[in-house]
Amino acid sequence: MSHSLLRSVRRPARLAGALTGLLLAGGAQAADDKLYLFNWTEYMDPAIIEAFEERYDVEVVQNYFNSLPEMMAKLNAGGVSQYDVIVPSNYYVPRLIETGLVQPLDKSRLEQLDNVMATFQNPGYDPGGDYSVPYQWGTTGIIYNTETFPEAPKSWSLLFEADQNPAHPFAVAGDGQVTMGGACAYLGHGYDCTGLDAWREAAKLLIETKSRDTFSGFTDGTPALQQLSRGVVHAAMSFNGDYLAFKDEDPEGFADTAFMIPDEGAEMWVDTMMIPAEAPNPELAHAFIDFLLEAEVGAQLSNYNYYASPNAAAAPYLDEVLTQPPVQPSDDDMARLRFIPSLSGDELQIFQQLWSEVQAR
Repeated sequence: MSHSLLRSVRRPARLAGALTGLLLAGGAQAADDKLYLFNWTEYMDPAIIEAFEERYDVEVVQNYFNSLPEMMAKLNAGGVSQYDVIVPSNYYVPRLIETGLVQPLDKSRLEQLDNVMATFQNPGYDPGGDYSVPYQWGTTGIIYNTETFPEAPKSWSLLFEADQNPAHPFAVAGDGQVTMGGACAYLGHGYDCTGLDAWREAAKLLIETKSRDTFSGFTDGTPALQQLSRGVVHAAMSFNGDYLAFKDEDPEGFADTAFMIPDEGAEMWVDTMMIPAEAPNPELAHAFIDFLLEAEVGAQLSNYNYYASPNAAAAPYLDEVLTQPPVQPSDDDMARLRFIPSLSGDELQIFQQLWSEVQAR
């Protein structure tokens, strides 16, 4: 969640491995020769883990979460002292910092830190990069059936205007900020809109959208791709890397599909690496983060995930498909991308109330 945050299952062919990790999740115990990684499911190349284990003569124990609220709940329930490295999305980074659930990085232990692209060295969600290091980045846009919509507008109107799609099922994301961001962008408030007036207008649009006979429901990014391939929906919100991965694994099912970044603006998300405040092995956590920052390892991670690398030094080792759309947006599309704003306090409460009303009506 980009996003991120919606990838409950990444690649069906490797689901068994993810489920094995889930059965082992929870109750991690500190050990000098173990690193406890808390990550999204199916978001790490097993060969990278094996290489790290061999180099440092340690064992990596992988635990998994399927949503950012789940990750936050586990940290608050004691996970802050059970995990060494966590992988939250950008708009949760300020919440983790403000609540004291993570510790500052010791940059003297990160020899490869200069490999991070300039774009991500001083991000708004973590000024100075004092707490987080980027892991992968991507975009959230619209996937659609090109036979159903041969002249689809490059616009959120494909989802929000009945005239653009009067007869075919469609879905929007189940994450409130992702979907409200799309509605805000369509209404001219910008994808990263904040404020009660803009949110109210976006909520009203979404309630109207829900009332259409062709609305199939709130469907998260990866399930939406599965539904698109089966013809259950003809348009939905999803992630560029997941779309490319599914298309590569099922060329026939995704033959007549496309991924679009609407001209009104869309989400650019970054998943990051952070160290919990009471991590059992912070030295090994820094070693692991630095390992992933190595040029060839960073490229290996993106080549596995089909997402863009925030590692500038990784560029020469990336598969060609990762250097062009939809993984690498065009310059025009890049200019339209925005981070989801991080909300807290009264602002977060107001947003959650509005989103609850959208879901309930």
